[in-house]
Amino acid sequence: MVLVYRVPAKPTAGRVAVWRQLKKVGAIYLQQSVCAFPDNNVVRRDIAPILSRIADAAGEYHLLPLRKLDENEESKLVQQFLDQTSKHYQEIIENCEVNFTKEIDFETFRKNFTYEEAEEIRLEFEKIYTWFERVNQRDWFGAPNREEALDWLGRCETLLEQFEGKVFELADSDGGPPGQRAGQRSHRRRRSATPARVNKGVVAAEA
Repeated sequence: MVLVYRVPAKPTAGRVAVWRQLKKVGAIYLQQSVCAFPDNNVVRRDIAPILSRIADAAGEYHLLPLRKLDENEESKLVQQFLDQTSKHYQEIIENCEVNFTKEIDFETFRKNFTYEEAEEIRLEFEKIYTWFERVNQRDWFGAPNREEALDWLGRCETLLEQFEGKVFELADSDGGPPGQRAGQRSHRRRRSATPARVNKGVVAAEA
């Protein structure tokens, strides 16, 4: 289906918010203020509040189902979805490879094995994981780079668990990691909030 919409130029924040929300739910833009989605119940549910926002901002829209497409046109649209999703997976890979792993390397080099640091790194991992899940839910056509992104998430989780293991090893051996008083230790311990064990490959692929 195709969405054609208009939002008043002022305030600019309104137009930007609509654009950002449409991109978040997986839209591809054919030109300014014209975007396309697969026509399914999940997408219709997700764009309903965006359409309300357009109307509330004194804008207007047309949501047009495309019942029959020329094979060439359909192929071009699918390729745009594939390119967009593949790019998002690549960004996740780069975040894992460049940022996450180097952060652990740096803190390991500093011997900064504290509960606080382990918690911060765990939160960063969970952010990347949530990012992957969001992209994966919009991967309607099986984009490239998914498996590599999933592999990198597994590597990151392994590095994180090794770092956490060192933290608890030090806590057990000398009463607490550097910079952490023993009396603070119990409430610093936390379980992972990660919804699935990435390094076991347990990730839902449903849209």
